[in-house]
Amino acid sequence: DMRWLREAELKHGRICMLGCLGFITQEKIQLPLPGFDNKVATEAFFSVPAGGLWQIFFTLGAIEILSNGGKLAPADMFAEGRAPGDLGFDPLNLSGDDAALRRFELAELKHARLAMIGLGGMLHQMLITKQAPLEQLANFQPIQYYGL
Repeated sequence: DMRWLREAELKHGRICMLGCLGFITQEKIQLPLPGFDNKVATEAFFSVPAGGLWQIFFTLGAIEILSNGGKLAPADMFAEGRAPGDLGFDPLNLSGDDAALRRFELAELKHARLAMIGLGGMLHQMLITKQAPLEQLANFQPIQYYGL
């Protein structure tokens, strides 16, 4: 079902937009507590206690279930006519003007796709260079490749 695929694309894109912001923010702002001083997100992940990771896992699962009213299968998720990505959260009343809403939806989709590519790039850059994104841009050193 194309609606289910679009819903998944929007959810993953929204997560990646937040992830890109988080990678950049983590490099510049850290909590003044022990264990929060690592700027590289791929290394900081492994310093999180297992209990914290389980909390994140269950919280995201609860959000997924509650946002769809317990309907997770493609056959019943859109049975009431809900549009993909529409979770009923519109505090700025952006849906008031139909033409503007279509423009905002298209912009969100384009930004989501770009964020998915960007997050993948930042993640792989951190794994390869062991540097945070802005640090690596400021002190760029090409990767030495010596062939096979």
